[in-house]
Amino acid sequence: MKKSLVIFAHPYFEYSTVNVELIKIYEDSGKFEFKDLYEEYPSFHIPAFRERKRIRNFDRLIFHFPLIWFGLPPLLKLWIDEVFDTSWFSEEDHPLVKKDAIIIVTTGGKAENYSKEGLYETTVEDLLKQLTLSLKMFNIEVKDIVVLHNSSNLEHTELENISDHIRKKLNT
Repeated sequence: MKKSLVIFAHPYFEYSTVNVELIKIYEDSGKFEFKDLYEEYPSFHIPAFRERKRIRNFDRLIFHFPLIWFGLPPLLKLWIDEVFDTSWFSEEDHPLVKKDAIIIVTTGGKAENYSKEGLYETTVEDLLKQLTLSLKMFNIEVKDIVVLHNSSNLEHTELENISDHIRKKLNT
């Protein structure tokens, strides 16, 4: 299993029963370093140098967050803006070399709303373009995008099945 850093960003985490359960996946395994951006940087001051040094130590980045107004949580967007350095494009040994990523995203809306024909007339994958393109620019392969729709209304058995699916994805 790859050495993985979980970059978790949920501004209303204490109100998200689904995400409270999902992060147990990381805690229970002991194989991940878990970083809660809103816990660690409540003032939105991100020490970019320290973060760049930290991510060098990992093979995989796991981005775990809810969609907020059809986009990334503000602190996650800021973290990417501060930590990913465009000067790395010309460097051979930058902190993101030879990494891959998994994206885990929760939505409050139903799956059928996130389609070209649905209520929002767009897909979650389209809404994540900002993140996936940023990763692509640094040659980070996105191994998987796991989307949990209707997360506020999931039954316990559904959540258990999803958690098992995520555990399997993370162990590849």
